[in-house]
Amino acid sequence: MLPDPRNTVMIVGFAAQGTRAGDLLARVLDALPGYRREELTERLEMNSTELDRWRSVARRLHVPFHDGVPSQFAGYERLAELDWQHYRRRYPNNRRLDRILEAEGDSVNHYKASKQADVLLLYYLFPPQEIRDLLRRLGYPASHELAQRSIAYYRARTVHGSTLSSVVHAWVPARTDRRRSWLFFRDALGGDVLDVQGGTTAEGIHLGAMAGTVDALQRCYTGLDTRGDVLWLDPRLPARLARLEVELRYREHWGVVVTITRREVTVSLRPEQHGSVPIGFRGSVVEIPPGGSHTFTL
Repeated sequence: MLPDPRNTVMIVGFAAQGTRAGDLLARVLDALPGYRREELTERLEMNSTELDRWRSVARRLHVPFHDGVPSQFAGYERLAELDWQHYRRRYPNNRRLDRILEAEGDSVNHYKASKQADVLLLYYLFPPQEIRDLLRRLGYPASHELAQRSIAYYRARTVHGSTLSSVVHAWVPARTDRRRSWLFFRDALGGDVLDVQGGTTAEGIHLGAMAGTVDALQRCYTGLDTRGDVLWLDPRLPARLARLEVELRYREHWGVVVTITRREVTVSLRPEQHGSVPIGFRGSVVEIPPGGSHTFTL
C-alpha cells in the first residue's frame, strides 16, 4: 500500500525506508549463499522485479512544496492564514485552538495551523543531510537553508496541542538554537507534573513524551549516532545544562559511560566488559578498552 499522497512526512519517510529497504535487501541477498538466497526469496514471495520496483517507487514520489518549504499536505497553500497575533493575545494558552475556533463557529481545518509537529518530524527522524539527499534524489532542489526555513515556518503555526510536539520542537533546533530547544524540553518534561494540557493528566500520563525527554538527553544532546561499527558522539548541551552523564548499552557492552561538560566529553568502559568499543568524535576514532577511558576536548 502506498502512503497517503497528502502527507509529506509519510511520502519522504516512505522514500527513505523504500530506498533503505531496497539497498539492505540487495546487500543481504548478495551476502547469502545461492541456496539460502533462493529460500529467502521464496519465503518472501519476492519475484525478480520486486526489488527494482521498490527502488523505482522510492525515487518517483511527489512531495508538495509552497513558499520554499515542504507542504504539510497537497493543497496546504490554499488554506487561510490565521490572525495569530489576535488569538495569542486573547488566548495566552492556545494549545486547544481547535476548541477555541469551534466555540466561535469556525474550524481549524480552514487555516495554516497545526496541533503538533508534522513536517518537522522529518528532522526528528532523519538528519538534515539525509533529507536533502532524499529530496534531491526525488528531483527537488534542497539547499542547506531548507531545514531552518522549514523549522521557522511551521514553528510559527503550531500550537503544541500534543505533549509529543514539544519533544520534537526540543530536538530539531538543538544544534542551532539551544535556548529554544531547552524551553521546549522543559515543557515536555513538565507535561504531566504541570498538567500543561489543562486536565488531561487525570486521564492518564503521557508515556510517549516521557520517553521522548529521555531520548533527547541520551541521543540529541549527546549527538549520539551509530554509523558502521562506530559509536559517534557530537555533544551540544543547552546553556542551562552544565553536565550530563549517561550510561549506554552498545551491542554486547552494558557499561559505556559518557560524561559531558562544557569543555570535554569523557567516554569510559566498565572493566567487566568484553572487548573494546570504537568511539568516534569529529572525524577521529578511538578504541576504548575494558576499564579504560578517553577524554575529547570540545
